[in-house]
Amino acid sequence: MSKKSPPKKAAKGKRSSDAVSEKILLQMYRSAYATRQFELKCVDLYRQGLIRGYLHPYLGEEAIAAGACAALNPEDYIVSTHRGHGHCISKGADLKLMVAEIMGRATGYCKGRGGSMHIFSKETNNLGANGIVGAGIPIATGAAMGIKVKQGKEVVLVFFSDGAANQGVFPESMNFAAAFDLPVIFMLENNHYAVSTPVECSFGNCDLACKGDAFGMPGICIDGNDAVEVYQTTYRAAERARNGEGPTLIEAKTYRHGGHHINDPGLYMDPDVLAEWKARDPVEMLAGRIKSGKKRKDLEEQVTSELEEAVEFAKQSPQPSVDEFLAGIPNF
Repeated sequence: MSKKSPPKKAAKGKRSSDAVSEKILLQMYRSAYATRQFELKCVDLYRQGLIRGYLHPYLGEEAIAAGACAALNPEDYIVSTHRGHGHCISKGADLKLMVAEIMGRATGYCKGRGGSMHIFSKETNNLGANGIVGAGIPIATGAAMGIKVKQGKEVVLVFFSDGAANQGVFPESMNFAAAFDLPVIFMLENNHYAVSTPVECSFGNCDLACKGDAFGMPGICIDGNDAVEVYQTTYRAAERARNGEGPTLIEAKTYRHGGHHINDPGLYMDPDVLAEWKARDPVEMLAGRIKSGKKRKDLEEQVTSELEEAVEFAKQSPQPSVDEFLAGIPNF
């Protein structure tokens, strides 16, 4: 088996079990299924020329966002990445406003100015995606410091990639968070590639959870394709943070289902390893845990209807106003 083959079990922490309520399972499946269908629809819209710029699909990684966000409270915060559609959806984003934003329409979350990589939602406590790799890590750490100063009980969860773990802000933020026992969860989505550079070429130790111990916090490695394991691990980390015990690093091992972005064919990816990971499709794995086929089907039909409405809403939405855009530039 390749070093990049799917994990057979978590390296650390509790094994995933079925001891999760049906309500949580359905919530996670709704997030994962909606993310999968959303990404596929965005690929189609991109090919039609209705989406411009870069598009980084979250295909293959849906279980991480679905499980992690299900473990949070509504008042908790997330910080996202350039591959962040699944994070937004799992934190409760409106699909209409998301599609409109990605299509650059005035009705989008950022009035069409941010696009795919910069969605922000104050209503869902999503502090925003970021096109700069690793840039969300210090933002989340600062937000956690604000919570601690105000003596709040909220938690901040920041998503980032294995590539971001080689940015200087990662160890700096980890050290700061540990020193002040901040309520932040570092969710390292290890999809094994920083663009086209495999993780084996970037780290001497590819089990990146070990970096948590180095900074005095728990470092937990889990199967990122298992939404239940992600949920359970994140829930425990969130409770730990709320109790004033400080941050946690969670490394969720996964594998994206294609190249870095929509126009990257991913020819550098080992097809055999990719096939192994696709055989453990996170959406299908989660679907298999839901006992009621009718509830699952009803949920899928609801998501399909919502997505169709969202696309039509975006298509009918106006383009951003040039005058309004210029009015937002100081001293123009």
